[in-house]
Amino acid sequence: MRLERTQVLRLRSRTQGLDARPGSVAPDDVPALRLGVQDTGPDGALWALAVRGADVSAHAWPDSLALAWTLRGAPHAYRRADLRDVAAAVRPWSDGDAAKRVFDAARPLRAAGIGVLEALDAVAATMRDVVREPMGKGAVSTAMTARMPEPYLRWCRACRATHMYEQPFRLAALHAGLELEPGTSPPVLRPVPGWTAPDPDAPVRADLDPVRGALHLLGPTTPAHVAAFLDAPVAEVRRRWPDDVVEVEVDGEPRSLLEADVDAVPRGTGPRTVRLVGPYDLVLQARDRELLVPDAARRKALWPVLGRPGAVLVDGEVVGTWRPRAKGRTLALELDEWVPWDAEVRDALGREHERLAAFRDVTAA
Repeated sequence: MRLERTQVLRLRSRTQGLDARPGSVAPDDVPALRLGVQDTGPDGALWALAVRGADVSAHAWPDSLALAWTLRGAPHAYRRADLRDVAAAVRPWSDGDAAKRVFDAARPLRAAGIGVLEALDAVAATMRDVVREPMGKGAVSTAMTARMPEPYLRWCRACRATHMYEQPFRLAALHAGLELEPGTSPPVLRPVPGWTAPDPDAPVRADLDPVRGALHLLGPTTPAHVAAFLDAPVAEVRRRWPDDVVEVEVDGEPRSLLEADVDAVPRGTGPRTVRLVGPYDLVLQARDRELLVPDAARRKALWPVLGRPGAVLVDGEVVGTWRPRAKGRTLALELDEWVPWDAEVRDALGREHERLAAFRDVTAA
């Protein structure tokens, strides 16, 4: 089965729910929640839900959703009812996997004869004892630093202080039964109501399995791309590659697609979908950036080292970038038009601008 690049982009757009009508979807029904919706940037997870049809605003976090540090140590939104199963799904698969996910924190632990999974469990147990009520990250970090032994700590030049390595701190939080309080900066951690620790030996729910989720929402894909998305070793992803996949070819490259998604592959034209997605939207988190944006200069513009813009999408294709320009109670957009936009796209962008302004409770300028 051979797929064109445009088919792949449209498939991802539709699978992630980017073609949903505004206000037509309950916040906890957005398909992208199975992988988590990253909450980074001024609009973050709530805007990612809004562009997928959810009736949400920047000033009201839905009760049905919870926020936690998970994949790549980033904050992600999930269905609150799924949170315990999410903790089991995002737990590193092995000591080698855990070592890769915590980066430079693995070396002192191993030098001290401490397995990285064992270390994450120790951090989680201590955090669970420390955080009995909502606490700011700084206060939690200070308490953890006082309790954890030397292999867990490092000297931070930026802070000019000794504290815990960042990734073990973040990755252990959900396993300690701690969620993040939405809208707080610096983040506030708080106990998850009614939390019971998941059984580490219990099977992961198929709909929350991160490998299957990446295949479904970012497919067709490869083990290497999924491993990069998860910060996991490629060998670990290969061992968990599902059997119910079909091999497809995308621009001459072999990839895998879940059998259940074959019938969803677009085979003709349909209504055009124009969206303003945020800099860390799931559709931009796929690690095959050359497929998303073939031009190297444009890739550099979309994914700079600092200060990422959002993307203007037309049927999943990035056709430009956008940056918000807020002044008082008005919101303007700075747009970079990569290709000529016709009247239909411009009209749709005007509606999306109004939608973003209403989401922020300001006026479009």
